[in-house]
Amino acid sequence: MSDPLLFISAGDLSGDNAMARVLAELADRKPGLRTIGLGGEKLKALGQNQLAHGKEIAVIGFWEVAKRYRFFVRLMDRCVQEIERRRPACIVLVDYPGFNLRLAKRVRHLKIPIVYYISPQVWAWGGKRVGEIRSLVDRMLVILPFETEFYRDTGVQAEFVGHYLLEDIPAELIRSPIPRRGQIALLPGSRPQEIERMLDPICRAAARFNQAHHAHAVIAGIRGRYDYEAAVAKYASSGISVSYDDSRQVVGDSDLVVTASGTATLEVGIIGRPMVIVYRTGFLTYHIARRLLKIDTIGLVNLVLGEKVAPELIQQDVTEQRILEELELIHHDPSRTRDMIERLHRIPERLAAPPGSRRAAEIIESYL
Repeated sequence: MSDPLLFISAGDLSGDNAMARVLAELADRKPGLRTIGLGGEKLKALGQNQLAHGKEIAVIGFWEVAKRYRFFVRLMDRCVQEIERRRPACIVLVDYPGFNLRLAKRVRHLKIPIVYYISPQVWAWGGKRVGEIRSLVDRMLVILPFETEFYRDTGVQAEFVGHYLLEDIPAELIRSPIPRRGQIALLPGSRPQEIERMLDPICRAAARFNQAHHAHAVIAGIRGRYDYEAAVAKYASSGISVSYDDSRQVVGDSDLVVTASGTATLEVGIIGRPMVIVYRTGFLTYHIARRLLKIDTIGLVNLVLGEKVAPELIQQDVTEQRILEELELIHHDPSRTRDMIERLHRIPERLAAPPGSRRAAEIIESYL
């Protein structure tokens, strides 16, 4: 009997990072395991035969995806063809619902087990996709504790496995004391479109804050994703620099953080740094999302805590002036800062469970 084949579809940086930990656990358990599908550099390094480069598929937004419609149609067809031809023992879908739920629908008739790791944020969209998930997915592995309550009584077999970030972030950084170095961490997102829209107002606000408080700012960059140096050149005398591929250490070395909404807010919260959350997307995407969203907060750190602990600036509020105002409010109000940090320190317990990657690997292995 040949070694089992696993099809993995992880469409963005955080999904690649999370699934790479699970795949490493699986490889220890199944030394001959073969993998094919979609992912980034970490899954590739673990031997995944990739059907597209990670940079090509890390796209977000209705209009942004529509502009590359033909590319995604061809990619979908290729994924379906490979699954039909090679008949993997199991299909693992990682977040990325716009593509992954369509892929599940195309291959469900093959009766191959489908495990979904990192649930689509259906709780934010009013639950309209729950029936679709119930019909397409054999197991749902969730990493946010409130998601099990959401899926209860829906017929979806969901299990909370814990958040991979608790394994991924160095233990010495978790709830670490603020260093008081006068440094701000700037996290403008991982996708080029996000960075393009948010880096400039973030940098302009940081430059003014630096000048007023003799501080300095460090952009947590991802090598090869964006020309950060060209952006920073505009602020050469404003105390802004770039550090590549080590965002957690940049956050740990900082007193304050400006971060794009997303997984990064949880990273900052686990480390325990006061933050301002920002998010700006395309005009069309924003207006469609505003009509569909059923929640009044978007920061994952706020959703996990069940209250708006970190301020959020969305769309037209992502401006130099508004970001600066929020930074100043935190800087000038020590009691508010202490309260924010105390609340953020609850996050590791909220996300805790048996090591998430190991538990996810055990469940996936049961289908092999």
